Amino acid sequence: MGRDWPKIALLALALSGLISGGALWLFGAGEWAGRLWAAGVVPVLAALILEILRSLRRGEVGLDIVAALSMSAALLFGESLAAAVVAVMYSGGTFLESFAEGRARREMRDLLSRVPRSATRYHEGRFEEVPLAAIAPGDRLFIRQGDVVPVDGRVASVRALLDTAALTGESLPVRLSEGAEALSGSTNAGEAFDLIALRAAQESTYAGIVRLVEAAQRAKAPMSRLADRWSLGFLAVTLLMAGAAWAATGDPIRAVAVLVVATPCPLILAVPVALVAGLSRAAQFGVLVKGPAALEAMTRVRTVVLDKTGTLTEGRPRIVSVEARGGLEENALLRLAAALDQASEHPVAQALVAAARARGLDLPLPSEIREVPGEGVIGLVEGCRVAVGGQSLVAAGEAVSVSAGQVQVAVSCDGAMAGHIVMADGLREGAREILQGLRAQGVSRILLATGDRRAVAERVTEGLALDGIRADLKPEDKVHIVQQEHARAPVMMVGDGVNDAPALAVADVGVAMGARGTAASAEAADVVLLVDRIDRLGAGIGVAREARRIALQSVVAGIGLSVLGMAAAALGLLSPVQGALLQEAIDVAVILNALRALRITPETPMLPAAAEPVRAQAVEIA
Repeated sequence: MGRDWPKIALLALALSGLISGGALWLFGAGEWAGRLWAAGVVPVLAALILEILRSLRRGEVGLDIVAALSMSAALLFGESLAAAVVAVMYSGGTFLESFAEGRARREMRDLLSRVPRSATRYHEGRFEEVPLAAIAPGDRLFIRQGDVVPVDGRVASVRALLDTAALTGESLPVRLSEGAEALSGSTNAGEAFDLIALRAAQESTYAGIVRLVEAAQRAKAPMSRLADRWSLGFLAVTLLMAGAAWAATGDPIRAVAVLVVATPCPLILAVPVALVAGLSRAAQFGVLVKGPAALEAMTRVRTVVLDKTGTLTEGRPRIVSVEARGGLEENALLRLAAALDQASEHPVAQALVAAARARGLDLPLPSEIREVPGEGVIGLVEGCRVAVGGQSLVAAGEAVSVSAGQVQVAVSCDGAMAGHIVMADGLREGAREILQGLRAQGVSRILLATGDRRAVAERVTEGLALDGIRADLKPEDKVHIVQQEHARAPVMMVGDGVNDAPALAVADVGVAMGARGTAASAEAADVVLLVDRIDRLGAGIGVAREARRIALQSVVAGIGLSVLGMAAAALGLLSPVQGALLQEAIDVAVILNALRALRITPETPMLPAAAEPVRAQAVEIA
C-alpha cells in the first residue's frame, strides 16, 4: 500500500472537493462551491498531466489525455461541478487499477535466504565458522547432515548422499563416491562428509542460479494496460466530435460536454475490476495469479513447457512391486522392511513406513539398530536380523531388474535374501486428462523439460501426448528452451524447484507448484498453484480467458454507450454535468458486468480431490 498513498491522497482531495462544494451549493453559496470543486480538481489534473508527460517520453499515448482535456476544458469554461465529477471518477479508477495490480513481485528473500551465510572449515586441526566470501578453492569444509552445500566442491570422504532436487529437479537424491563433484545448493541427505572447495561462492552453481533469476526478472518488460490499446482511435473520435460540435454551433460548452462524456472510465475501471475478479475466482480453485498482467498473459499462452519431477510426476516414490522370497508374503516382506525403517529418518525409509501403515500393517519396534549412511539399515525385528537397503549391504545374490526411473530396495533376514521392493516416482493421477485439458484451453504445443536422464523421462512419460522431451538439462538450458519457444508463441513454464526458477522468470507466464515447490520457484513465478494439483492449471487458464472476455465485453459496451452519449452531448441534449452523471451511470453498469468474473466456472474438468499424499522423497540406494 506504500506506493498507493499518492493515489489515495488524490482521491481523497477530489472527493472532499466534490462533497464540500456540494454542501455549500445546497446552502446557496454557489461561488464558493465552484471554488471548492475546482480546488479538488487541480491536484488530480496536475498529477494527470505529469503522468501524461512521462508516458509521452516513453513513446506511449494513453486515454489519460481525454480525461485531462475534459477536466481542463470544464474548468476553463466554468463547468467546475462537471470537472469535479470527472476528477472523482478518474482518481477512483486509477487507484482501483493500482490496487488491483499490486506488487507483482517481492524481493527474492526466500531464494536468497536459502544460500548459506557461512561454512565450517578445517583450520589447524579444528573447525572454524567462516563467511562464504572467505572460502577459497582448496579449502577443506565439513558438511553436516542437513547442511546446504555452500560452494561447488569435490567429495573428500568415502561417500556422500546429496539431495539435488533443488538443482536438477530429480526427486531421488544421489550417492557420490570420494572424488565426485558436489554442486552448491544441494542438501546433505546423509551423514556428515568432507568437501574440498573447487570454486569461490560467487562462482558456484547456486549463486549462478540466483543471478539467472535476477537477470530474467529484470529483462521481462511489464505488460501495457489493455485500455491503452484502444487509446488512439478513441482519442481521435473524441476530438473529432468535440471539435465538430464547437465548430457547428459556436458553443464551447458543447465540446466540454462531449469531452466529459468521453472520459474513458469504462476502460480505466472495467478492465481492472474484471481482472481482479478473475484473480479472486482463480484463487478459489487454488491458483494464485500475481496481478492482472499475469492473468491476461495466461490467455495468450500457446506453448507449455513442463518440468517432470514434482510437476508432471508426484515427486515422491510409490511401491511398484514387491517380490518376496523364502515363503514370505508381500505384506510380510513390507512389514519386515518398514518395521526396521521406523528407526531411520532416511526419506525412502519413511516412504516405506508410510506405505506399510497405509496397508494397515502393525509394525513392531526394532532393536540393535545400525544405520550405514547411503547404504541402508541393519537391526533386529522380532528376533530376526534384518537388513534393508542396497544390494551390496543386504546380501549377495541376484538383484531384480528395474526399469529406468525405478529404485530397488533389497531386504534380508538372518543373512538370507527375503525379497525386493521396487519403487518409482510415477505420473500424477490423470496426467493424460490434464494435458488434454490444456489443449482444450488453446495450448497447441506441450514440451517436457527435465534435468533427469532421457531414458527416465521417456519411460515415465510413455504414452503421453507430448510434442517433445528435453532431458539432461541444466537451469540455463531450460532458460534457452523457453526463449527458443517464445520465438514461436507465448510460453508458459511450469516447475517446482530452484532449478526451474530462472526459466519461470523468463517465460511469458511462469507457474510454480507452491504447495511442495521451493520458495525460489514461487517467487520467480507469475502464477503459484497453492494446492499440489496440476489439474488446476487448466482451470486457471479457463478463468483467465473468461475474465478477459468479460473485461473486453465491458469495454466495448461502455465505449459504445459513451459514444452514444457523446453524440447526444454534441447535439446539445446533455449539459456537461448531465454528461458526467451519465458517464457515472455507465461506469456503474460496466463495473457490475465486470464483477460477473467472480462467478466464472471453468469448462476444463478437474480431478476429484485425492487424499493427502505421503510427504516423503525417494532416495537412490542401489
